[in-house]
Amino acid sequence: MASNPVDPLQALSSALAVPPDSKEQADLLAALRESLEAHPGPIPILCTTLVKTVSGAGDSLLKRWVLDLLHFAICRSTLTLEARTQLSAQSLDTLALLLHDANSNTVKVAVQCFATVYALLFRILCTNRNIRQQWDILSKAKARILDFVWSPHVSNGVRFAAVKFMQRVILVQTRGINDPRLQNKNDPNIAMCPTDHPFISVAALEAEGLKLLESVITTLYTSKNPDMLSAILNSCATLIKMRPALVEVIVSTLTQWTPAKLEGLPSSSIKSVEKSIRILLTHISRSPQGAAFSSQIHTAIATQTARMEQAAAAEKQRKAAAAADASRKRSPSGTPAQDAPDSKRPKLEHEGAATAAQQLSSFDFTSLPANLVTDLIVANLEAFTEPALIGLVQAYRHKRTMAAAASSATSTGTAPDIAPAATPVPEPPEAPARHDPLSRKSMTPPTAPKALLAVKAEPVDPLRMDIDEEEIEYEPDKLNLELSGGDEAVPDHELAFDHDMDTAPDLPVVNFKLPPPKDLTLEERTASCADLAPDTASDTPGSSAADMWMLLLVRLVTRVTDPVPRTTDEEGVEKEDVNMDAVSEIQARQDRLRQMLCDYIMADFSGRLSLATTWMNEEWYNDQIQLLRDRDWPPNYETWLNQIVAVYQTHSEGKDKTFSRFLLDLPSVPPDVLNLLRESCIEPERRQIGFAALREFVSQRPSLRVEAMNMLLELTTHPDKVTRGAAINTVKRWIPDMQPMDNMIREFALQLLRRLQSRPKTAMVEDESEKVEMPVDAPENGPHDENMEDGQLPPEDIIQTPFLPEQLELPANRAQILQHVELLFALSTKVPEFLDEIFAAYGGMEETVQETVQQLITPLVRALGSSHGKLLTLLRTFPPGAQSLALRVLTIFTENGRPSAQLVALVKSLLSERELDARFLIPIIAEMDKADIVRHLPRIVSILNGSLEYKNLVRSVFSSVVTTPPQTFGSVTSNLPRVRQSELLTPAELMVLLHEAEKEIGLKAAIEAIGICFSMTDIFRSEILAVVMNQLVDEPVLPTLFLRTVIQAVTTYRSLVGFVSTTLLSRLITKKIWTVPPLWEGFIRCAKLIAPASFGALLQLPKEQLRELVDKQPGLKSGLRDFVMKKAGNKARVAGFLDIFGEDDVPAPELQMSVTPAAVS
Repeated sequence: MASNPVDPLQALSSALAVPPDSKEQADLLAALRESLEAHPGPIPILCTTLVKTVSGAGDSLLKRWVLDLLHFAICRSTLTLEARTQLSAQSLDTLALLLHDANSNTVKVAVQCFATVYALLFRILCTNRNIRQQWDILSKAKARILDFVWSPHVSNGVRFAAVKFMQRVILVQTRGINDPRLQNKNDPNIAMCPTDHPFISVAALEAEGLKLLESVITTLYTSKNPDMLSAILNSCATLIKMRPALVEVIVSTLTQWTPAKLEGLPSSSIKSVEKSIRILLTHISRSPQGAAFSSQIHTAIATQTARMEQAAAAEKQRKAAAAADASRKRSPSGTPAQDAPDSKRPKLEHEGAATAAQQLSSFDFTSLPANLVTDLIVANLEAFTEPALIGLVQAYRHKRTMAAAASSATSTGTAPDIAPAATPVPEPPEAPARHDPLSRKSMTPPTAPKALLAVKAEPVDPLRMDIDEEEIEYEPDKLNLELSGGDEAVPDHELAFDHDMDTAPDLPVVNFKLPPPKDLTLEERTASCADLAPDTASDTPGSSAADMWMLLLVRLVTRVTDPVPRTTDEEGVEKEDVNMDAVSEIQARQDRLRQMLCDYIMADFSGRLSLATTWMNEEWYNDQIQLLRDRDWPPNYETWLNQIVAVYQTHSEGKDKTFSRFLLDLPSVPPDVLNLLRESCIEPERRQIGFAALREFVSQRPSLRVEAMNMLLELTTHPDKVTRGAAINTVKRWIPDMQPMDNMIREFALQLLRRLQSRPKTAMVEDESEKVEMPVDAPENGPHDENMEDGQLPPEDIIQTPFLPEQLELPANRAQILQHVELLFALSTKVPEFLDEIFAAYGGMEETVQETVQQLITPLVRALGSSHGKLLTLLRTFPPGAQSLALRVLTIFTENGRPSAQLVALVKSLLSERELDARFLIPIIAEMDKADIVRHLPRIVSILNGSLEYKNLVRSVFSSVVTTPPQTFGSVTSNLPRVRQSELLTPAELMVLLHEAEKEIGLKAAIEAIGICFSMTDIFRSEILAVVMNQLVDEPVLPTLFLRTVIQAVTTYRSLVGFVSTTLLSRLITKKIWTVPPLWEGFIRCAKLIAPASFGALLQLPKEQLRELVDKQPGLKSGLRDFVMKKAGNKARVAGFLDIFGEDDVPAPELQMSVTPAAVS
């Protein structure tokens, strides 16, 4: 069928016509799939049509077939890159919904598709800046899939697919080849994305990619799931090939890996992971990227091989022991020998024992491999229960003593009365009737030398391996003697008793006195203590021997005899003979020993931590005991603890966590040590030690919790940014569910916020000639008012830390304000309710403090985002006094993108419900329709007050709501978002609106707004202004600023002079412009400005208004007179004008003749 493609639509129709989920439908769909794999051309059409039907549908054969076909088309087909990208974009919404499907198999296929979809769409989105919606969907899907990696409730199939997706995300969000000429379009990576992309943050994605890589490495070291580890290791090969820069990190991770976290899992699972590691290391060493690390890899492989061989041997030993144990459990409770007559039993035992003895004596055990001998010894030891083994040891020790006594008696010629009885090796309780060849009866007397010599070559009893070498000597003769003899096996419960002790003679009772100890000199005593110190480090820490040595050593140093001898007087009353020299000498000697011990510990503090902890605990305990006896006892604990702390801080490494463990195990932490820890937190090289110790105190030492927490909280106000940030990160881990730390942190953060609020004002109150300074708001009965607001806290209720000034400096200092609010802002990301407190306190702050808070809150608002529920609620319900903060939040939401429909609706409803500043309209004005723009724009313009800030705001609003004239459409654009062109104002409509709403806006603000329009010369060109003037001149009531605008227009564009002089002024004259004094004044100025072009229109004025005009502007007389003379029209009319213009050169009769008709007329 592959060579003869079928009609896909017909085949699909046939499959849909048969009963769903039937075998017939499955066969038809399988045949169609086979044809499509060979000829994938129709796949995009089919998938685009069918994929929309699977979202929300129940599980079915058709749904699984469609998803598998989509996965094949996107991930494995031979379709072109563009076709697969287009199909990915069309299927994105459906695939995102399928991530929430109830069927885990459906989710798994969707995740597998996203591993390719993410890379394909990222390549397109890097170049296309207009499809932000796709990026938002893709980002949410990515977050959902990455949650699958760590969620404990998803199936392994989904988790492993998510691991594959995470590897692809790491590839995409790390840098490939920076040179654009060498970039591979099939390898999309963060280097392809421009840094100024409007909605893809390159820095954030790159940081996330490195964080995911770090998570992968952490999982390799911490996960106990072999399948998870194998999935991660399988994905590393692609990372190495595509990202050579990551080879060093991956090689370092793999070479340092050990199966420590897999302890307790089956050996086959551990071996599988080990093999995966080795295969990957071998692959890296053979690749070009791993050539530089070949020696490191070979060393790691050799170490791993030795580790695997050791694990295999241990597993083999375990199986051998298990087999032996199973064999014993399968053995019958009795043997056929028990059924034989009693008369034959001794013979059988004698023959078997003799044969076994001969075989053992003649066998060369040195010919056996060492591993086999070890396995045999261990198996024999495990054959006995613990009580049986203890009994054997005790019996053997007693037999050795008896044998030594018998040997001594023989050498003096006296035979012992009773021969030592043999103690046969007991059988395991599971098989009591079994005969051990080693438990045989000797056929020769105990004193026969040949018999003794004959058995000297036998192997040593394995029991001796567990006996301390100082308690037993290796004596083959005595051992062989004890192994011979004995008729019956002794039960387990009687192994610890030696029946020969009943026959031993009683020891004589004599007075025994322990001899006095040797009197050592001071040097010898010091040397003895010094010799003990290395022994405490030579044993394994935690073993009984090491603990005993440490306890012995520190008690020799800390516990001293009473230097004050006690005597009894005649009345029987005990008294002390004080010898201060003896006391001083003993204390000096002990201090020298302490100094020696301190120097020894500090030479390797991390390796001798247990010794240091034991010493300090003993010192503290000894101080408690001594203080009960003597109140003047000089305490040693704090003295030497401070010395250890001081020495350690001088020579410590910044990242060593040993010191915090040491402090945590101390019985008491003095205030001096806590102060040293606070100082360590401030010093860069010791900061990590200090914070680690204080953090452990808070978490694990309730008695020190309050002090340590207060120190950490105070450090959250430190002036240094790094120290303050470390303290904030430390305390933030206990928010919101760790009590009581959570309440302590919340209260402290809120008290810091209250410091920023206004303090009560003070006034001088005179009381009988005495002036007393009291708060203005204080009632008569005292300074405290139960109804006092947060902004009016009494000074004594204000929290104070060592790093904050007693009084807040005004005007506000940005660094100081940051010390107060940074903790609260950091906590607000975890506890949004803190935002309510910020808004509530904002109204009580001084103005400069408010302005600083507006600046500092910007990163927090950006991090929370415009969809954050608490911020949207606060925008709707912010308290009185917080209007400017709410406006700042709204501005941050819209400064880098267009506001959402939800945000626009919220602000609209807010404006209708509350009296708000017009600046609330600015971020959303561009998203309104034309009617709303016309209604709200005057309020925005009214904020103009001459400041540059407001001018820029209004200019940006004009740019966002005005269309660009058609002649230059596209050449000049605005960075602000635009709505549909039909919903925008034309430039002429805006200018007319400013004139018509001049009273609502205010004349000064309207003048400033019109000036802004004139400055936007790319939009308000001369022809636009001509349209505006022509439209305004027809208004029934001319705007007050109309003539001012005309003057500004002809000043800006001289090409408008002709239009104004020939058309506009004449129409103004017909509207009797002189009846409105402000407009008439503007008319006169405009006429003067455009003269002599205005002379023709001015002559149309009535003579009274013309005379008024030339009286106000005498400079126009000469020009008008010349203009009239040149025209030389009607002499009477000319004479009338000349009379107005004051022609002095004309003869009186002629003037009189010309004036009279004019006067008559």
